[in-house]
Amino acid sequence: MAERSTAAVDVADNSGDEPLTAKADQSTADGVAQNPERDTESDKAQGSGGIEGTEKASPPELHSGHKLARRYRLEECVTRLDGFSSWRAVDEKLRRAVGVHILPADHARARSVLAAARSSALLGDPRFVQVLDAVEENDLVYVVHEWLPDATELTALLAPGPLEVHDAYQMVSQIASAMAAAHREGLAHLRLNPNAVLRTSSGQWRIRGLAVNAALRGISSDTPQRTDTEAIGALLYAALTQRWPYESDAYGLSGLPKGVGLIAPDQVRAGVHRGLSELAMRALANDGATASRHEAACTTPEELVKAIGEMPRIRPPEPTFTAPPEYQRTTYQQGTYGRPAPHPGATRAVPTPPAPLQSRTGKALKWAVSALLIAALGLGSWQLADALMDQGNKSDDTKQTQTTDGNDKSGDKTKPVKTLAIQGAQEFVAKGDAQHPNDVDKTYDGNASTYWRTSSFIGGPVLAPYKPGVGIVYDLGSAQDVSTATIGLYYSGDHTTVKLYAADSLSPSSLDSMTQIGSVTTTGTSATVKVTKHVKSRYVLVWLTALPHAAGDQYSDAGYKQAITDVKFTG
Repeated sequence: MAERSTAAVDVADNSGDEPLTAKADQSTADGVAQNPERDTESDKAQGSGGIEGTEKASPPELHSGHKLARRYRLEECVTRLDGFSSWRAVDEKLRRAVGVHILPADHARARSVLAAARSSALLGDPRFVQVLDAVEENDLVYVVHEWLPDATELTALLAPGPLEVHDAYQMVSQIASAMAAAHREGLAHLRLNPNAVLRTSSGQWRIRGLAVNAALRGISSDTPQRTDTEAIGALLYAALTQRWPYESDAYGLSGLPKGVGLIAPDQVRAGVHRGLSELAMRALANDGATASRHEAACTTPEELVKAIGEMPRIRPPEPTFTAPPEYQRTTYQQGTYGRPAPHPGATRAVPTPPAPLQSRTGKALKWAVSALLIAALGLGSWQLADALMDQGNKSDDTKQTQTTDGNDKSGDKTKPVKTLAIQGAQEFVAKGDAQHPNDVDKTYDGNASTYWRTSSFIGGPVLAPYKPGVGIVYDLGSAQDVSTATIGLYYSGDHTTVKLYAADSLSPSSLDSMTQIGSVTTTGTSATVKVTKHVKSRYVLVWLTALPHAAGDQYSDAGYKQAITDVKFTG
């Protein structure tokens, strides 16, 4: 039931790595290597860099069920290589899956791994798999990061064939833009390959292992921007052709024929988009390769982003609609049910429709019916006018009676409904962590496009017992008799439960100190809570105890979640 923030673990690629020509471990969709125990002989950096010398530090003796910081429970070892290991684990505090890299504190690369992880965590860009923790304790250094079970590696996406043109365009656009942002902050990847690129269920592309992957393997480069740019070009080349742009096979892809050199993607496979083919060659202009069609080579992610922006936009394919099947007549039509079917080939006589009323008798009948209708309409109009006049007279008599009867209780008027102004608000946390306390004012700013949102939870719709609920306390300025609360919701589905509580302050001590005054459950995008227990209160808590399931987006993962767009109180 804990908040969901997960990502596929960055599994070590255990084979040797020429400039973007390394054979990759075959991985599953969530990044678990199928051969986690293999050793490496050499591992060159992509580009012009190299590898630091490694000491043979023995990996820590760890096992499934071991806990780090009495919080992260190790579940499965997915990589054990060169003195470090990578694990799928569970954060027992937040009840979510995470990935963990572990190495001894005296490992030759322990310091650089810690520095790389902390630098990557400070970036905070959602296009990268986030580093959640980087700790040194008990002679161990470990890095905790997101785990995305709903994401698929580019390696798996390319197994059945190349990507569609629009998908390849989206991939290179998002990856290049993300890496340009990382390099502006002084961070490089240096191991950007099909195993490090993920596509989520919502269609967003994510990059894992920023700076950390290279630090774990001691990889460095004198030209980090050029190295990452060439890697992006290789990713695009593979997405367009299902081939690796070098002679060696790698990442489950066949390499180019030996001796032909680097040829453009549209020469490798028919039907490749010419603009994307040229873009891949411009990014791959390295180690003797030349840019395609006399265009300038791209040597930095920033230049690649600019080149993508100068291309005509590639739109998604039009949705295809299947034509409905032709209408099939059945024998159950009027006049045929229960009758024997005619013999095949026999011609059935079509009955002649009756002729319209054209005879003298028919014309006379029509005139008679018309006259009766006119008479009926006239009589009805007269009776209606007479009834209205009688009603008017009775109404006058009633008004006179009410005027003279001063003790008539029916003269009381209904109390008008007024909208209560919200003076302030604050998120209420009954258990665990806060959601997004800085966004509470967006729920009453009058703009339905802004909202406060919850985190994504693994279990649901009901959040209890792991979390009693999430919500916001509103300040109405003075004690008010609230009659109704109208709450705009961002997600629909099964189901959202909203409860109202009268609170004693903007920061109440507990849920037990408040009085519940209303509740409602809805599957739509709005909830109207009518107050059933009228209590005058200045502070009102809007409390969500059940949330619908929604897909992931650029701000949060798939899970049970909700967002409040607008809140109004009437009294």
